[in-house]
Amino acid sequence: MKKQILVIGASGKTGSRVANLLKKEGHEVRNGGRSESPSFDWQNPETFAAALEGMDAAYITYYPDLAVPGAKEAIAQLTEAAKQAGVNKLVLLSGKGEKEAEACEQIIASSGLNYSLVRASWFNQNFSESFLLDPILAGHVALPMPEAEIPFVDANDIAEVAVKALLNDQWNGRTLTVTGPERLTFKHVTEHIAEAIDKPIVFQAVSIEAYKDMMKEAGLPDDYVWLFSYLFKEVLGNAENQSVSHDIEEVLGRKATPFETYVKATAATGVWGEPAVMVV
Repeated sequence: MKKQILVIGASGKTGSRVANLLKKEGHEVRNGGRSESPSFDWQNPETFAAALEGMDAAYITYYPDLAVPGAKEAIAQLTEAAKQAGVNKLVLLSGKGEKEAEACEQIIASSGLNYSLVRASWFNQNFSESFLLDPILAGHVALPMPEAEIPFVDANDIAEVAVKALLNDQWNGRTLTVTGPERLTFKHVTEHIAEAIDKPIVFQAVSIEAYKDMMKEAGLPDDYVWLFSYLFKEVLGNAENQSVSHDIEEVLGRKATPFETYVKATAATGVWGEPAVMVV
């Protein structure tokens, strides 16, 4: 049966993929964003009701992250607006190992609505669609936490899991932890990408304080500087957050996408330079 689904953050890494998958399956998608009609703006709760009106379900991504101040209040307001609008199900994209994000999860879990929580590890696409693209292009990646072994997860896998949760009651009330199938350090990641594009990429380990100084020098706002330092120290610095989950395999019936597969496909697009020739 065709459903009406609000996708908040439909221009983002996972939101765009969720919207496309839903449309391919014949569902009606309402893009949630400031420039859309009706408009949806996290900073203006008065926009929530119109965006949610007539929706069966909603996929929720909070920008820039559920850990930032104000996120908990915004999620509470959105959840209440969803209840008032008669929305049946909420699927929240959350962060693996973020205590502040778990407070936002609890608001939705205790709402009385059907829900699923999708806790994601760091995205593969951070290296091709986000803040780590420019360092890759420059051939110099300087990051803290070089010892952290991260189970990077592909945004396509996240989107497929989210769509399953939106459309199937089987996953109601579940917290689905989505990770890649292997743990990699930032140095390993840069080596994989360098090999795929046949260009040198230097990885430099820096302290968190040095990284914060770099972000400030680049003109990033203070809240972004706080967020990234938090994510590196509190999330990547916690050994429990470096564990591999098999929830993708449970939900999708296949293994999670390996980082190497992501790298080969992304190199072929030319986003890191000249398109690499894929060998079949």
